[in-house]
Amino acid sequence: MTTANATTATVSAQEARDLLESMVATASVSGDEREAAELLVAFFEEHGREAWLDEVGNVRAPADDSVLLTSHVDTVPGEIPVRVEQGEDGPVLWGRGSVDATGPLVAMAVAAVNTDVSFVGVVGEETDSRGARHLVTDREAPDAVVNGEPSGWNGITLGYRGLVAGRYVATSESGHTSRPENNAIQDALQWWSCVERAFAPAEGEEWSPVFERVTPKPTTVEGGTTDDGLAVETTMAVQFRVPPALTTEEVRERVERELNGGSVHWHDEIPPVMTSPRTEVARAFRVAIREAGGDPRLLRKTGTADVNLYAEAWDCPMATYGPGDSDLDHAPDERLSLAEFDRSVTVLESVARTLGGAE
Repeated sequence: MTTANATTATVSAQEARDLLESMVATASVSGDEREAAELLVAFFEEHGREAWLDEVGNVRAPADDSVLLTSHVDTVPGEIPVRVEQGEDGPVLWGRGSVDATGPLVAMAVAAVNTDVSFVGVVGEETDSRGARHLVTDREAPDAVVNGEPSGWNGITLGYRGLVAGRYVATSESGHTSRPENNAIQDALQWWSCVERAFAPAEGEEWSPVFERVTPKPTTVEGGTTDDGLAVETTMAVQFRVPPALTTEEVRERVERELNGGSVHWHDEIPPVMTSPRTEVARAFRVAIREAGGDPRLLRKTGTADVNLYAEAWDCPMATYGPGDSDLDHAPDERLSLAEFDRSVTVLESVARTLGGAE
């Protein structure tokens, strides 16, 4: 299905690198992506492609919908001086977002122009995934999806854990600290200890892969005597990563069974995803990586990504791919080999053509 088309001008390898460096040098922390998004719109327009920002700020550049290339525009905070230094494999670009996920984003934008396939750069992936949530309600499913996240140029990510997030709240009457009864702070600590035990690996399963476990994690804790001095209150923001063997509902129910007087107010859940290595998308990547001289690696990620939302909403084959070492996500030494970036563009172009893009 083709939604738009235009005569395109091929993007050279040097132009692609220049765009990548310009994008990394442009601040795009979640909530402040507009300047970077406008750079992408200008790039598509300069190459004869229609592009615009939609109502939530996503970069939309529709074309041949045989495959949708999509990654996120936003980054996490953190200033890393943008520079190119010589590495073992040639020049290396340093800067926030070079790996997560401006590198994959720009590689996809270049491949989309060179093969005339659809592209979307979404906003808010690092916070509330508002761009992806809007996208799945605002357009029909494409024939296939490639989501952009770092996998290494020869890696294909097929699985992500899901996410359940909420806030535990407990309140108790104030009293002298010599009293033996629990206050709300103790209730919260005891509850969390019970939750961790509930999700601890069973005997003999201590060495099971993290991908196959639930990972409970508190993200903030606040507590103390209220301003009027009459009560003690505690709140704890919590997250649980959910493996494909469980549903988000099952994890919520297990957490709530451990409650000891407080309550949990859930505010976000994203189901896990595990796609088959036998889909046409996965096969196209294996062929493209081998043609580029690599040995394909099939990956599962312990985090959560926008592809989880796409898999829930759209019944089409999909995979996640992009240049960069995911161990450098959000890190103070985030950096990307430009040779790896070049290879990833080649792989993406081959995949797009295999799935039906322009020759």
